[in-house]
Amino acid sequence: MAEFENFLSPGRRGHLIGIGGVSMSSLAEVLQGMGLSISGSDMNEGVNVDALRLKGIPVLIGHHAENITEDVEFVVRTAAVHDDNPEIRAAHERGIPVFERTQAWGAISKDYANALCICGTHGKTTTTSMCTHIMMAADKDPTVMIGGTLPLLKAGHRVGHGNTIIMEACEYYNSFLSFHPTVAVILNVEADHLDFFKDLDDVKHSFHEFALRVPEDGYVVANLDDANTMDVIRDIRGRVITFGLNREADVTARNIEFLGANSHFEILYKGRLFTDVTLHVPGLHNVKNALAATAACISLGVRPNAVKYGLAGFNGAGRRFEFKGKYNGADVYDDYAHHPGELKVLLDAVEQLNYKRIVLVFQPHTYSRTAALFDDFVQQLRRPDVLFLAEIFAAREKNTIGISSANLAKEVEGSIFCQTFDVIEDALRAIAHPGDIVLTVGAGDVYKIGERLVEEKK
Repeated sequence: MAEFENFLSPGRRGHLIGIGGVSMSSLAEVLQGMGLSISGSDMNEGVNVDALRLKGIPVLIGHHAENITEDVEFVVRTAAVHDDNPEIRAAHERGIPVFERTQAWGAISKDYANALCICGTHGKTTTTSMCTHIMMAADKDPTVMIGGTLPLLKAGHRVGHGNTIIMEACEYYNSFLSFHPTVAVILNVEADHLDFFKDLDDVKHSFHEFALRVPEDGYVVANLDDANTMDVIRDIRGRVITFGLNREADVTARNIEFLGANSHFEILYKGRLFTDVTLHVPGLHNVKNALAATAACISLGVRPNAVKYGLAGFNGAGRRFEFKGKYNGADVYDDYAHHPGELKVLLDAVEQLNYKRIVLVFQPHTYSRTAALFDDFVQQLRRPDVLFLAEIFAAREKNTIGISSANLAKEVEGSIFCQTFDVIEDALRAIAHPGDIVLTVGAGDVYKIGERLVEEKK
């Protein structure tokens, strides 16, 4: 089969199926920025589709064989698009090569002297965003691919002209094994995506393979606080920079002060003061994300002031403790947390903010994750003062397990299971008061609840 890099030259013609997704729309713009002629299709209209059309990239709604026109030279698809898709069938019938999204990003990364790839069970989007802020402050003009929206970029991507690409690298379906990192950041390793991985050891094996992709003159940036991460890199022969709150880490923090949603701390590198930082996102987990970003950027020769001012300008990424507005005097925030570990660090951070009540609206993501991590979810969902449970967001799955959010509700005393968003919104209208924080949490479409309530008050 042809290699994707053979098509990375101006004038080549490609078609992207599922082009409206975060990563696919970013890929379309990056390819267009490299001089390729790009079109695409998606099942739905949306903000990303509108943005692509404004940039001159035609997008068709619906998947049809005739969308693969005579001049198409290659096709790129998302993981959700299978071989029975009419556009995929048309491409195969005509001998047009079909590539996975991650193959395309991996080929693009080969063109950069510095490919900074951030992976981990949690914190990828935030840390990738922090790295972007630092590298922009350092005037490195990076190309960027993030799995969320970064206000600095007004998008989830950036087409730069420097020699650095910054990429969020996801382990699901071993997607990150298509990348070619010169700097690989491993934030943490936990059991997740158990509809694909067999168990934690299988997850660790894939992260180990990812670390092995770093060349000898590259760097692996690893979380010294996380035993699984250190196990993953135990026999890595290349250069390793560790980060963490453990004082033995190469990059660590001291004198951490929390001031409301902000924090201030000093960053040490090899035992010496590197810089001090004021961070405008809450929680100890974000201090650790900042240490990871700092360690990664140190490996690329970034100076202390770029770290200091880059992190000072970071106010969060889209759907990562994102402030939506106020409703009945309550603060409304949204967060993408969909794993018990993510719920824990989110609630740890929020509990430090001294709200009178934490009102959590949680929408579990996928049946397999809910079943596999059920007890861990229950443990975290017992923490908020008020808990509303929306039905599980199916995403890519069918409910062959027979599980429901109602099962979680039975194990969490006082929780309220609601089959529709309308019921949750009515309940929030009745109970939200000044001094409350209302959190809509999950990787599905639960964010719409908070957005609709805030919009009512405008």
